[in-house]
Amino acid sequence: MGNPGRGGAPGGDGSSASGTPGAESEHEVGPGSSESGPELESAARHPAEHYIVCGANTLAHRLVVELTEQYDVPVVAVVPSRDLDHAPQIGRLLGEAAVVVASTITEEVLHAAGVTRARGIALVDGDDQSNIHAALRVQALNEDVRVVLRIYNPRLGAHVERLLKNCSALSRSATAAPAFVNAALRRPNSVRVGSRAVSVEIGATGEREDFLCTVADRIDRQDLTRIRMLPDSPGPAAIWIGRTERQQLVEPGTRAVLRFVDEEPKPVFSPGSRLLWRLIDMVRFFTGVQLRMVLLGSVLAVIGSFVLIWVLARPFAWAVYQTLLDLAGSAVPDVYGQPGSAGVGGGWQRVAQVAITLSGVPLMAVVTAVLVENAASQRRTAPRQPSRGVRGHVVVIGLGNVGTRVATLLQSLGIPVVCVERDVSLRGILAIQALDIPVLTGEAPLEHHLRQARVHRARAVIALTGDDAANLEACLEARAIAPDVRIVLRLFDDDFAAHLYQSFTNAASRSVSYLAAPAFAAALMGREVQGTLSVHRHVVLIAEFVAEEGSELVGRTLRDIEVPGEIRVIAVRSPAARDYLWRPDHGRHIGAGDTYVLLTTRAGLGRHTGRVTRALAHPELS
Repeated sequence: MGNPGRGGAPGGDGSSASGTPGAESEHEVGPGSSESGPELESAARHPAEHYIVCGANTLAHRLVVELTEQYDVPVVAVVPSRDLDHAPQIGRLLGEAAVVVASTITEEVLHAAGVTRARGIALVDGDDQSNIHAALRVQALNEDVRVVLRIYNPRLGAHVERLLKNCSALSRSATAAPAFVNAALRRPNSVRVGSRAVSVEIGATGEREDFLCTVADRIDRQDLTRIRMLPDSPGPAAIWIGRTERQQLVEPGTRAVLRFVDEEPKPVFSPGSRLLWRLIDMVRFFTGVQLRMVLLGSVLAVIGSFVLIWVLARPFAWAVYQTLLDLAGSAVPDVYGQPGSAGVGGGWQRVAQVAITLSGVPLMAVVTAVLVENAASQRRTAPRQPSRGVRGHVVVIGLGNVGTRVATLLQSLGIPVVCVERDVSLRGILAIQALDIPVLTGEAPLEHHLRQARVHRARAVIALTGDDAANLEACLEARAIAPDVRIVLRLFDDDFAAHLYQSFTNAASRSVSYLAAPAFAAALMGREVQGTLSVHRHVVLIAEFVAEEGSELVGRTLRDIEVPGEIRVIAVRSPAARDYLWRPDHGRHIGAGDTYVLLTTRAGLGRHTGRVTRALAHPELS
């Protein structure tokens, strides 16, 4: 399984990259090379109005791709080494002259990258503290530059946004975690817009009142390259005309639509069963196997003897009273030959009393042993073990930043969670322990951990380590124990993911950097993306724009905004309205101050953002 939570398939927020092509890094990038004067000087000869990406992890790589291919803007990268992590791929994308090599982000490095002439800078490598320090240096050099930094702690990020003039602090693990949770629970990922939430449903058939638009068609799990995103398809009225025509128009399972979705109710568990398994878990936590055997035998003997006394000598309260006295060794025995010594219950009552008294001796000794053992050991600080009665839960493998976020989100939804992490020093274990989530740690074989996690009764297994091969191994082990369990993998390599869909059923894969990069790119361009929705390995974005006074869009129709295959307008709101108007008339004219919501591909978002930016910068051209 590798080192769960330490390596990198797309996804954590404060860790570093292994540098392997099939892995997404999560740990902090350390010094990989020294700064060199010639490289700094050559990198400074780039055009103005560019964007700077600091980092060489998977997110930095995806972000460079987003900016160059989707937004078509000049980019300069700052990497710790040309040879480590994803720096070679970044260098091939940008060219050697557009890469600054520096182990730390200093003022000299920022000047070499042209921060005084840049439009934006993304700090996506390193930990929270180093990213904040770099952001402060950037603002001291150019207070107008747009700063986007990756930060794990959302509360700290909110404070930083208020501290800096033009800053957005994002967490890639928090951005991607909902997609993993929804994939595991087999429910659509949703994005809230105003008072409604929208999601993508794949394989939709039949008439639905909550239909908004077609997101994709030509979906073939065996060849995901055939998917056509945001096709120029008929509207809902034309699509839902007759069963025969509908079957001819859309093959079941080959189409994805955008629809409204209600929040899934939290699962309800029986209070009695929850209390019973809590009691069993508490006994298992405080006792070893030998003590449990003695304790179980003593308790069963006491219960059986109490029932016998109750049956032979009613009332119930008197039976309880005598049982407790006998258990403590305080009962007065009958004297042979004394009148009335046969007692109320006769000979069987004496047998029961003897059994209770003898069982009380080891029972009191076990209780004393438990108290002494737990006072002298560190048992109470050990991670909580999964309950023997757990079922319908999700097994999370790897407690890096993404794994911790996913486990926390699942628990907040009321879904039972069991975590597996080999590295006992990982900080995610402490966070999970604080939430009272069971964790299996140590170097035991993965199969042993999965059996302890009751994977045969789980609803899903999510593998979130930093290595694609380790995640695949974990899911194969899970399938060997539970052939029908749903598996969700964190995979960076797109070809690897395509083969997964061809070879496995009831499986899904997600890439953290692929999910997070569009949000970081949009924030860097100054536009906030409301959320991302996935169709297998493809991503569409929900973005919100305001038609500002002077924009060329004012006076145009919504139809003028749309681009087949790239952009759909799904909602609009006038300044005086409280909520959005969904499925608006595309002949509606846009007024100054109107807010409109787009469902768009990454290329469409880049195209539209560039159009808005140019219109505001040069209103005389509109």
